[in-house]
Amino acid sequence: MNAKVFWTNMRCKNGDSLLAKLERVIVKAGFEQMDFQSKYAAIKIHFGEPGNLAFLRPNWAKTVADKIKSLGGKPFLTDCNTLYVGRRNNALVHLDAANENGFTPLTTGCQNIIGDGLKGTDDIEVPVKNGVYCKTARIGRAVMDADILISLTHFKGHECTGFGGAIKNIGMGCGSRAGKMIMHCDSRPRVTAASCTGCGNCLKYCNEKAISLTSSAAAAAKSGKKAKIDAGKCVGCGRCIGVCNFHAIDVDIDSSNEALNCKMAEYTQAVVDGRQHFHISIINQVTAFCDCHGENDAPIIPDIGIFAGFDPIALDKACIDAVNAAPALTGTVLDERKRTHKDAGNNPDHLTDVHPATDWRSQISHGEKIGLGTGNYTLVTVK
Repeated sequence: MNAKVFWTNMRCKNGDSLLAKLERVIVKAGFEQMDFQSKYAAIKIHFGEPGNLAFLRPNWAKTVADKIKSLGGKPFLTDCNTLYVGRRNNALVHLDAANENGFTPLTTGCQNIIGDGLKGTDDIEVPVKNGVYCKTARIGRAVMDADILISLTHFKGHECTGFGGAIKNIGMGCGSRAGKMIMHCDSRPRVTAASCTGCGNCLKYCNEKAISLTSSAAAAAKSGKKAKIDAGKCVGCGRCIGVCNFHAIDVDIDSSNEALNCKMAEYTQAVVDGRQHFHISIINQVTAFCDCHGENDAPIIPDIGIFAGFDPIALDKACIDAVNAAPALTGTVLDERKRTHKDAGNNPDHLTDVHPATDWRSQISHGEKIGLGTGNYTLVTVK
């Protein structure tokens, strides 16, 4: 059977608002049918790395939190700590980052709770129903303590997984630091020496100190030092891929990215299995890279709308189809790739055009395989 995905566009008549449309969409999708009375509801959101301006504004979160409170629930915003260097790798700097980006009880009407605690070690080992890659998942304790899970996702591209949607927001986002390492451990980036300028920017973002600048005789004769990744120290978080301005770092086109996507689907299964859950994705300011970056490039497509439903697989597939059906914006990385990469101009898959070493389809197919949801959906328009 097809899952229902409800959506509305970003157009607003005088007297209406996008926040009002968000509430209409989630109500039509069945949000009010859930039992929130006296229950703790975790709203899984990405607070955004400071310096990035593409993350969802706190206004979206407030609308969801207010709706939960009106139904008798106890909402809180949550995310888990990151593996890589930045301002979200422990609870203190993570909360500072959330506050700086506008997420406070005054703006959202609820508290921020970092799901895996002060140092990212406060987690629970959760069984993965039908798990193939993971039999258990390391999930932030506060996430699992909640009675209900609501994902509120900014849909965008991603350098390792192809896209960041509900599956990534939940699976990767709810994994503790140990869980994130488990998910990433099969992926190892590589450096293309001919493209590397030796700028050293990637070194600053490697939490494992796995990158160094080395100089072989051949490299020294041409252009000096080049980045080198120590596979023994690398945990495969992929941060270096996104921060390289010269596209000198990527991942081998093998099973590693597929394994990462499959593990994220299994971690999502661990988070939602056996309790009420609901999913919302906003397709606006769709950037090529994750909101984990301390910067954001120009949006690659026009804003599309608000999507919601009970099935995270169907929701992600509907968002993917909507993004790939949209025109590429000129002067963006997507436009550049379509003009410069062989066959990209005729490819209707924007996500693969931007990140050709990724295959987003494995998120959908593996999610279906383990019973997380279905990629078959019926799109219901809400005015």
